[in-house]
Amino acid sequence: MAIHKTCDGVKRRDFIKAGVMGGIGLNLASYLRMSEAGQVNKQGKAKAGIFINLNGGPTHLDTFDPKPDAPDEYRGEFKTIKTATPGILLSEHLPKLAKQTDKFCIMRGVSHTLGAHRLGTEYINTGSKPLASLQYPTYGSVVSKEFGSRPDLPPFVAIPRAQHSAGFLGVKYAPLNTNATPTAGAKFSVRGISMTGGLTLEKVERRQSLLSDLDKTFQGFESDDQLLDGLDKFGDQAHAIITSKNSRNAFDVSQESPAFAKVFEQDSFSMSCLLAIRLVEAGVKFVTITNGGWDTHNDAWARLKDRQLPQLDNGLAALFNGLHTKGLLDETGVFVSGEFGRTPKVNDRGGRDHYPRCMFMLMAGGGVKGGQVIGESDDKGTLPADGVGFSPDDAAASFYHNLGIDFTKEYDAGRPITIVRNGDVIPELFG
Repeated sequence: MAIHKTCDGVKRRDFIKAGVMGGIGLNLASYLRMSEAGQVNKQGKAKAGIFINLNGGPTHLDTFDPKPDAPDEYRGEFKTIKTATPGILLSEHLPKLAKQTDKFCIMRGVSHTLGAHRLGTEYINTGSKPLASLQYPTYGSVVSKEFGSRPDLPPFVAIPRAQHSAGFLGVKYAPLNTNATPTAGAKFSVRGISMTGGLTLEKVERRQSLLSDLDKTFQGFESDDQLLDGLDKFGDQAHAIITSKNSRNAFDVSQESPAFAKVFEQDSFSMSCLLAIRLVEAGVKFVTITNGGWDTHNDAWARLKDRQLPQLDNGLAALFNGLHTKGLLDETGVFVSGEFGRTPKVNDRGGRDHYPRCMFMLMAGGGVKGGQVIGESDDKGTLPADGVGFSPDDAAASFYHNLGIDFTKEYDAGRPITIVRNGDVIPELFG
C-alpha cells in the first residue's frame, strides 16, 4: 500500500505496533493486557464504531459541499449531480454515494483554526484541541476502555495503522494495527493473529505451556511493575485470539461470501471497508481506517478525478450499503472526516491549500438520521453561513453520544480530565 506523505513531511505514522515475538504473540499479549473493560452508558444506540480518517485534508467544495453558482476561481472544475435525497447535490465524481445519501448525514460548515496536519489530525481524532501539557486519547481508545472486548478479539483495530495514540489513557488502550490492507480474494495475514512461517496450533499450545511454567517460576519477582501487571490474564487472551477460529476468520476477507464481496472494488480502501464490516460483525468494538492522499496543493483535479474520489465513492458507498445489508448500520456509528478542508479559492498551481475554517464531516449509523444536510457554509464555502458552525468538539461529543458514552465523564490523568474538553451534542444529527 502506498505511504502518503503530507506537505509538511508528516507520514501516516505507526504510533503503536502490536506484532508477534518468538512466533507466539508476546507483544500481542502486552497489547492485550492493555485493554480493560469499563462502564458504558447503555442509552446509546450504536454498539460499535468505525472512524474513517481522510488523511491530508479533503477539499469540501469538490466533494460534499459544492458551490455550482460560485465564481470560477472558487467553484473548481467539477460539476454537480443530484442525489437520492431531493435538494442535496454532490460532486459528479461521487455517483455511488449520491445513491446512498439516505444512509448518512452531511455536516457542512464545520470550522476550527488548526491548519497544520499534525495538530489538525490530533484535534479531529480526539475532539479536543491539542495541549502541550496533555495528549487526549483517540476515539477507539476511549471505546476500548468503556466497552471492553470479547476474550478472543481485540477491542480496537486500526487499518493499516492509527493516526493518533491512546494519549493519557496509556498504551493498554492502543489499537492493534494491521500494518497492511487486504487484497481482494487473498487471505489477509495480520502479524500477531495469523499463524505463518510454519507455526501451527500444536506449536502455539506447546509454547503457551512453556510460558505458563515460566510465569509460575518468576511469579512475584516484579509484582510492583505496572507494565507487567496482569500479564497472565492478557497472555491468556493473546493465546485465545491466536487460537480462535473466529478471530482469524474475522480478519480474512477472502472468507466473505462472493455475493456480498462483489460490490466492493479491489482497491485498498474498499477492501479496508470490507474488513471493517467483518470485524464489527465478529464483535470488534472499534475500527479506524486511514485513507491518505488528500493533500492536493497541486494538480488537484486530475488526482481527485482519477484516484481519490473514485476510491472514496466506491469504498464508502459499499461500507454504508454493506452495513445496512447485514443489519449492522443501526448498531454501528460511522464518522468520516479529514483534519481540515481546503481553500475555497483555487491557487495558481491548480490546487487548494490548507483551510480549517470550513470543512465537511459525515456521520451515519446508530441514532444518526440519514438523508439530510446539517449546517451550511456561505456562498463561496469560505466560512460557516451563521459565522459559528460546528466544532470538532461538537462532532466528537455527538459521536460519543451515539455510542452511548458520556463525553463529560472524567478520567484520572493525574487530575480529572473529561473525555471531550469542550463541545455539545448536535441535536439535529439525531432528530
